Amino acid sequence: MNNSIWSLARKGLSFSSKPLIFSRNAAQLTSIHAVTSMRTQESTVNHSLEIANMRKRLLARPGLLGVKRGMITWYTDDGKQFGATVIEIDNCEVIENKTVDTHGYTSVLLGQCDKLKNITDKNLRKFQEAGVSPKKHIGEFRIRDESGLIPVGTELTADYFAVGQLVDVKAITKGKGFAGVMKRHGFKGLKASHGVSKAHRSAGSMGATQTPGRVLPGKKMAGRMGGKSCTVFNNEVLHADAEAGFIVLKGQIPGPNRSFVRISDAQKLYSKSLMCMK
Repeated sequence: MNNSIWSLARKGLSFSSKPLIFSRNAAQLTSIHAVTSMRTQESTVNHSLEIANMRKRLLARPGLLGVKRGMITWYTDDGKQFGATVIEIDNCEVIENKTVDTHGYTSVLLGQCDKLKNITDKNLRKFQEAGVSPKKHIGEFRIRDESGLIPVGTELTADYFAVGQLVDVKAITKGKGFAGVMKRHGFKGLKASHGVSKAHRSAGSMGATQTPGRVLPGKKMAGRMGGKSCTVFNNEVLHADAEAGFIVLKGQIPGPNRSFVRISDAQKLYSKSLMCMK
């Protein structure tokens, strides 16, 4: 092609007198804008917050925050008696409502027991926006959808739960400190004689020697006992007095006296997941 151009130049011919045709053996590529396309819907990740909220078994309404005051003996009309626990409901008010649009899930933030000093600026601003007095203890309850939200500033009393219904109570158990295997896990202990010397309450062998040559994870050993979150399910409500501000529940609940507890509807009876409802 270059030789033909130079030959025309030597003869004094202009390029416009004889048009040049350049051919190229190349694949014809179709423009991407000429192909008809369809926008597909974005797939939801299985481990996303949206799918997790649909899988969880949530209640239709929030619970209550209370203070454990001790145990009493409850007598029935037919002469039966059993242990019961008294829980005080002290100024339990709604502080904030969280929705899916703002936080990704639906919940109600509650506070209890008025507090007059040592309040952080962040919490004080939150209390001022809600129009309630500063609280000593704050708890959050996840609910199923926005139909269970309660207006901010509403006070929840003891008659929030009906007499005879079942509730779940969640609290921090009593701290027992460092305990041995007999107290912590109920081990039998070693023999009282036949060569056992000053090791009657010990755990004994922890495992094999060379195989595997280590103590396997999860082995029940001596350690710190108590001080962990514990939930007691299906406790019956025996009495609820809104004026006096206390609830009486059948049986015992975790935690020492004057500890904070969370009371909610029985999850095994009243909770449902959005995925099962659909």
